Amino acid sequence: MIVRSIKLFSFLLLLLMAYGVYASFVRSETRAAAPRLRPAAERADEIVILKGERRMILFRQGQEMKRYSIRLGSSPTGPKQQEGDGKTPEGRYLINRRNGASQFHLSLGITYPTAHQRREARARGVSPGGDIFIHGQPNAWGRLNLPISIPFDWTAGCIAVSDNDIEDVFSRVAIGTSVTIKP
Repeated sequence: MIVRSIKLFSFLLLLLMAYGVYASFVRSETRAAAPRLRPAAERADEIVILKGERRMILFRQGQEMKRYSIRLGSSPTGPKQQEGDGKTPEGRYLINRRNGASQFHLSLGITYPTAHQRREARARGVSPGGDIFIHGQPNAWGRLNLPISIPFDWTAGCIAVSDNDIEDVFSRVAIGTSVTIKP
């Protein structure tokens, strides 16, 4: 019975996410403006992601600013090896873009893959993947006024937080911010 309930919930979630992708491409909507970047003294200069703890911590000058609960790729154990493996990368990166009109509620791009990761993937004859982001929930989630975040690891390798949390993070993180993703 429990297995059937989990399968039904997963199927319904998949339908909801598919609707979100469809709606992002087909429907135009008025989006609220992305949060403004806070003054420099209120911004993080480092993000640390602890995959095993499902935590993201923002730091400024070595001092912890805030902690957030996260969800990861659908197969989170170990570092990302190739496109489609459902893993979230591990290593040191930078924030390289801010997207206020993402298919998810706001997103911050991460510089995965590094040149080293591209070479390793090429040597194995695979694509390393890319487009790894810190982002909120699927936009369809917000359109349905669902007050919760997806409660399990569900991304293709990204780091997901609640919509409220990504609004806070988006306001505190500038392009060039250091990101360390640990097992």
